[in-house]
Amino acid sequence: MSVADKTDKKSGGFGETINVIAQALILALIIRTLFFQPFSIPSGSMRPTLLEGDYLFVTKWAYGYSKHSLPFSPDLFEGRIWGSQPERGDVVVFKYPPNPSLDYIKRVIGLPGDRIQVRRGVLYINDEAVPRELVGQIDNPDITEENRPVDVYRETLPNGVSYNTLDLSPNAVGDDTREFVVPSAHYFMMGDNRDNSTDSRFTVGYVPEENLVGRANIIFFSIADGASPLEIWKWPSDLRASRLLNFVR
Repeated sequence: MSVADKTDKKSGGFGETINVIAQALILALIIRTLFFQPFSIPSGSMRPTLLEGDYLFVTKWAYGYSKHSLPFSPDLFEGRIWGSQPERGDVVVFKYPPNPSLDYIKRVIGLPGDRIQVRRGVLYINDEAVPRELVGQIDNPDITEENRPVDVYRETLPNGVSYNTLDLSPNAVGDDTREFVVPSAHYFMMGDNRDNSTDSRFTVGYVPEENLVGRANIIFFSIADGASPLEIWKWPSDLRASRLLNFVR
């Protein structure tokens, strides 16, 4: 075999490797854009449903696709393609309206046309109080971030979706609000950690349907104390095994 033949084989091998890597990257981009996107929980606003250190998959097709379905949100088109409306109670990742470079995650409380208000800590939808039952207390700093017991209430929305909320204080600033009327093609979002959530009661405001990224689907990993999933040596003490592969509700 000549030197030229050997060089051609080496060049072909390197080129094939590059081709495989490129195909893998394209496939990963397609999956991330159209199907699933990984997302890590950055704050405690959705406690006790979601905790800091939870890693979950977001289903991208749930509400159709907008420019925010693509990396870096390029202005290729407006509105949504194959769009569908979220259901009340869905946990949704969306782009923060005042700064779309930021991802937020909250629960859909108000649909277009709804009137939303909080009175003395009780949520009202279209002037009807949402049933709210005290189910107990949590005394676990990993869940509450408090060094004391915290009341847990079970809320049930008009469509039957039920979930737990935390009540850190009986007189928090978000416990009494004005009435919000949700505009067309917008949604009203709230965190389950009602007294520690920047949501539609405050700076988030109404969330345009174009800003929806996808529905939170399943927790595939969870680790406490701010540890990285790559710090395998911390798994024995910090891995939250009971949260793995839990569906988000």
